[in-house]
Amino acid sequence: MATIGSDIKHDAAFKKNEEYFNALLQRIHGTARTVKLGGGADAVAKQHQRNKLTARERIEKLIDPKTDFLEIGLFTAHGMYKEYGGAPSAGVVCGVGKIQGRDVVIAANDATVKAGAWFPISCKKNLRAQEISIDNRLPIVYLVDSAGVFLPLQSEIFPDKEHFGRIFRNNAVMSAMGITQIAAIMGPCVAGGAYLPIMSDEAMIVDKTGSVFLAGSHLVKAAIGEEIDNESLGGATVHCEISGVTDHKMKNDDECLNKIRSIIGKLGHNAVSPFDRTLSAAPKFNPQELYGIMASEGNKPYDTYQLLARILDDSELDEYKADYGKTIITGYARVDGWAVGIVANQRSIVKTAKGEMQVGGVIYSDSADKAARFIMNCNQKKIPLVFFQDVTGFMVGSRAEQGGIIKDGAKMVNAVANSVVPKFTFITGNSYGAGNYAMCGKAYDPRLIFAWASAHIAVMGGKQASETLLSIKVQAMEKGGEKISPEKQKALLDEIQARYVEELDPLFAASRLWVDDVIDPVRTRSIISHGISMASNNPSVPHFNTGVLQV
Repeated sequence: MATIGSDIKHDAAFKKNEEYFNALLQRIHGTARTVKLGGGADAVAKQHQRNKLTARERIEKLIDPKTDFLEIGLFTAHGMYKEYGGAPSAGVVCGVGKIQGRDVVIAANDATVKAGAWFPISCKKNLRAQEISIDNRLPIVYLVDSAGVFLPLQSEIFPDKEHFGRIFRNNAVMSAMGITQIAAIMGPCVAGGAYLPIMSDEAMIVDKTGSVFLAGSHLVKAAIGEEIDNESLGGATVHCEISGVTDHKMKNDDECLNKIRSIIGKLGHNAVSPFDRTLSAAPKFNPQELYGIMASEGNKPYDTYQLLARILDDSELDEYKADYGKTIITGYARVDGWAVGIVANQRSIVKTAKGEMQVGGVIYSDSADKAARFIMNCNQKKIPLVFFQDVTGFMVGSRAEQGGIIKDGAKMVNAVANSVVPKFTFITGNSYGAGNYAMCGKAYDPRLIFAWASAHIAVMGGKQASETLLSIKVQAMEKGGEKISPEKQKALLDEIQARYVEELDPLFAASRLWVDDVIDPVRTRSIISHGISMASNNPSVPHFNTGVLQV
């Protein structure tokens, strides 16, 4: 293993980058604090007045003391549903926490946000939580406190494959797979949502605050004329003593959460996957320097080896094909003791053996070939893969096309798509076009995918996209007989660029669950380690095969 990286001068350029990145992080952290307030102080007070804890308070009491909660989708729905007053975190808090020493997925409705109602993106977020449970064979706990589907948007929630019903389909499939599911009814649980806790292995209900029924009292009266209150219709006494729908009657939230901890503590243990781990070693260089390494302008080069040197154990990398295909760095390393395969876009300009200069962040034929071969090697060796994306796409132009860039890129995409070892992706900078796909974007099933605050995710860079969109718009206007002055063109370009910049924002991606979260780069090591630890709960690593490769 060779040491990579070196000491860095904290010169003017470094400090400029550092100041820029810290400003990005301050914005992200400030937004996170606001999102974590859910529906706001008044809504939290009302929850407490009903003798109920908030979703985040419940999770804090459920997980082991002084352990971290790896939240998934904190910024979900950020900036969305403005006409309805917004939906912080999509009205549900999801993530992975330690309960009795083991990783457990938790999905908790936040009743301070529209009474925990389900928005379209709420379905997607719950499905993501179930996906993490399935991929890693982790137990899952549902803390239910929801008024049901957000009716103004019912057409976007109800009938499609990845809508509300898919969650209950997953309940059944996960049960058949032997994945433990525990549900606690800690508030309303109505209509189709009533199936979620009852399709779990065990369901508990909190007396006087929890209720579960297919139709509430108002709907019952409208449908069949029966006069009844919700407690008599579907409260804890009814379902624990008469219907037998629920298994445990709990007197309050605290007793309910302790019951869940007790059950989780008695679960049997699975065999673990054969991923290699040794003693952890810190990087030789300060991870805080990551802020100064990342260029404050997305088109400026920097040395990715310096970035990796502040993440990898002992700053060591056993590089694969170091002198070939230099715009992608590949190699074996360790992170917190775990053996990993690194695939990272090199952002500095590199020189080939033929003396040609290649642009950093661009995937050329040779780098695509190298990466495809390395990904196949890691699958052969059962080594988890970690991707660091800062990619502007594949090389274009007549020379690249004649050299077969499409078939070489297809090899890499094929290898990523068919990879069977756990994959983890970090979008550190640009993530444009097919480069996102080849470097294991969301569509390629990474176990976890996180963005740094410096990430930009789009089909192409802002300048190219804006100028292309402007050209199309001007042509359409001129066809309609309108004469476009240079001043009008500039105004149109400014408008297009402003919208495109907003869509490049990592929070825009996080709000739509294209990434699991936007993180401080210093957390990267711990997330990789936690991710592989989670993946180790699934002992099944299927046989690796690729599809047909164009040669």
